[in-house]
Amino acid sequence: MATVVQLDKVRLLQTEIDYIKSDRIKKACCEMVKLLPDYFFEIPASSTGKFHPEYAGGEGGLLRHTKAAVRIAFELLSNPLIGDKYKSDEKDLMIMGLILHDGLKLGIDKEKYTRFDHPLLMKDYIKTNSDKLGLEATEIDFLGDVIKTHMGVWTTDYNGNEVLEKPKTKYQSFVHMCDYLASRKCIILPFDKNNEISA
Repeated sequence: MATVVQLDKVRLLQTEIDYIKSDRIKKACCEMVKLLPDYFFEIPASSTGKFHPEYAGGEGGLLRHTKAAVRIAFELLSNPLIGDKYKSDEKDLMIMGLILHDGLKLGIDKEKYTRFDHPLLMKDYIKTNSDKLGLEATEIDFLGDVIKTHMGVWTTDYNGNEVLEKPKTKYQSFVHMCDYLASRKCIILPFDKNNEISA
């Protein structure tokens, strides 16, 4: 009988989770990471490779894209000129939002193609599991708000239907910016064999 290996999902995102300063928000993030589908840790960031740098392709590509977006956020928020515009818990929640933003890219049960509404699926998934997180209702809403708009100006699906909202707040714009920068082919982050950023 074959042994089923359990993914240690939290360990795979430990570096990013540790950027969160609040123990309460860090614990909530760990709980949500445990609830991410296994495929999140295995698939490329995009099936075609058209919209992401080379490191985001192949096995673990979506995980590396997520790590890149979070690292960009951490670096920007560490700069007082940028970071001082946000309270500590707001920074933590934006980092948590970036860790989770593409968590249901292929749906809750793995589908063949990217779900265009995956930001809304993730927002609802957090709300559905909010009783496990120990966060205030305003914090759950904050997370949903920054995740649901992370696609920025790309708000229409493949049939031209308006599905998503554009960012309106500084929090939504920041999360979108970090995701956008992590998808640019001209910004290359060095990853080691363990999918960790090595610089």
